Amino acid sequence: MSAARTAPFDALTAALNTIDVERRGLDQLSEALSNGLGGPFRAAIERIRTATGRVIVTGMGKSGHVGRKIAATLSSTGTTAYFVHPSEASHGDLGAIQTDDVVLALSWSGDTAELGAILTYAKRFSIPIIAITSNADSELGRAADVGLILPKAQEACPNGLAPTTSTTMQLVMGDALAIALIESRGFSSQDFKVFHPGGRLGAQLRFVRDVMHTGDRLPQVTMGTNMAEALVEMSAKGFGCVLVANADGTLAGIITDGDLRRHMTNNLPAQRVEDVMTRAPKVISPDTLAGEAVQIVEHTKVGALIVGDDAGHAVGIVHILDLLRTGTA
Repeated sequence: MSAARTAPFDALTAALNTIDVERRGLDQLSEALSNGLGGPFRAAIERIRTATGRVIVTGMGKSGHVGRKIAATLSSTGTTAYFVHPSEASHGDLGAIQTDDVVLALSWSGDTAELGAILTYAKRFSIPIIAITSNADSELGRAADVGLILPKAQEACPNGLAPTTSTTMQLVMGDALAIALIESRGFSSQDFKVFHPGGRLGAQLRFVRDVMHTGDRLPQVTMGTNMAEALVEMSAKGFGCVLVANADGTLAGIITDGDLRRHMTNNLPAQRVEDVMTRAPKVISPDTLAGEAVQIVEHTKVGALIVGDDAGHAVGIVHILDLLRTGTA
């Protein structure tokens, strides 16, 4: 039976205490990386970068759950990784580990018995081992070619038992490895798109050229057109704006609802488009990511964006509704 409470329980206080304790653990990790842990971290990155095989991630219990996430993050960011369960390893899954791989093993204590088969196998075939542990003198710490020794921080669990701060630190270390590898390889958003074609993230990684309206769908008139004709074009195309082109086809300006309101009292239909339009409007490239287009729309407070080529011609238009339909916004 649990002991009787001596103070009233407050869920919010418990949550804030948890966050505070785990934040202190991350502060310790940051300080360690700025000092003695920095060298091993660079060595780990170099081992992974120069390996011709995959990163085999392994761990038991909560460390194993964190390891699965680390393997997924590495794989989705250009570093091929595969999780091998320690208990299954000794029942045939050791065959998944090749001599050109690198083993990334997680164990807070470093003395997880189930890791023994993988460590022995790796040593037998000279497969490099990178350890994420808090105990350099443990079985894992001694077996590692590169030891990422984490500070022994306080667990957020009030009994000091449930892995909380420790698993957070392991997870952050895995993210640090993944992001350092991204930067070292110049892994771009276009590369990222290859591994994330689905869901909202995939939609954000689509290009504007994939969703823009072109050709006859463009609301466009030429310089010298009277506003009566421009208003017909604007209404027919339904984008809430009309583009104005020079005689050579290059973009001269745009007329929006805001421009109409500003000139409403000046016999608007009889005016020329060049007297009403906004000059030098915002233009984006067809190669702009859809997610970036959303940010531009939110920042500029416009409903549609002009898509232009290098020669100054308007080649398309993308509306906020297009971004909504594709799941980007």
